[in-house]
Amino acid sequence: VIDTGFNMEECYSQLRKGLEELGLELKKVDVLATHLHADHLGLAGKIAKNLLISKVDAEIAIRSVIEPDYWKELVEFYIRNGFPEKEAKKVAKIHPAVKYASEFSGEIVFLNDREILEYGNFSLKVISTPGHTPGHVCLYDADKKILFSGDHILFDITPNITFWETMRDSLGEYLLSLEKVYELEVRKTLPGHRNFYNSHRKRIEQLKEHHRKRLYEALTAVEKGFTSAWEVAQQITWDLDYENWEDLPTMQKWFAIGETIAHLEHLVLRGEIRKEVTDLIRYYPK
Repeated sequence: VIDTGFNMEECYSQLRKGLEELGLELKKVDVLATHLHADHLGLAGKIAKNLLISKVDAEIAIRSVIEPDYWKELVEFYIRNGFPEKEAKKVAKIHPAVKYASEFSGEIVFLNDREILEYGNFSLKVISTPGHTPGHVCLYDADKKILFSGDHILFDITPNITFWETMRDSLGEYLLSLEKVYELEVRKTLPGHRNFYNSHRKRIEQLKEHHRKRLYEALTAVEKGFTSAWEVAQQITWDLDYENWEDLPTMQKWFAIGETIAHLEHLVLRGEIRKEVTDLIRYYPK
């Protein structure tokens, strides 16, 4: 099973039904997780004999569950980036990674870049594609020319590229990972969400253009005097069904701030803006 869905009864019921229709028994299947997010990993504990995942993503997933300071430190970091304290502390209780955390007691097998996994008539090559998460992987069958892209390439929406403490430049890593996958000969791309289409290269070009525009918006906001990620995020165009920033749900603001930080950090590393770190984190024109 490649990715599982949330650790929710509705998801579990449908997945269990599908496995039964295929004649597969619970706890006798391997789960290949493209990355650590709860909507891809959540049900591993209920269905998997073995969980296959990258080492770096496994370590982050474990930390987020067992280390009390993980969420405390993350919330404090967002507050330093301008996120209102009351709302930020609320996230530690409602974040999907908390609400739908996976409980897994089986064997964890770490995936390595370029290794080949043999399952039936599928020969899946592991392709390391950091960006959406530090240890995100895609799975590629060269004979069938099928790419299981996880959340690296999505067609109807754009993958969330956010800040990670273990990545200096998550957006830069993501863009490099897109180039890596661009070279593959792909007949069909199967993403982690929504619809799929045949041209992965066309979609990659669209995703690159999306981030070029977002970088421009972030740079323009800093040049206009908006200095915190919270302020800059409100100057960026988000494809959401809300007219005003104030109307966004707290979790949507959280995701938006994370993505804004990723773009600001990329601009810093490109030498286009500078960062000042005190009690607060602020960005200024070069």
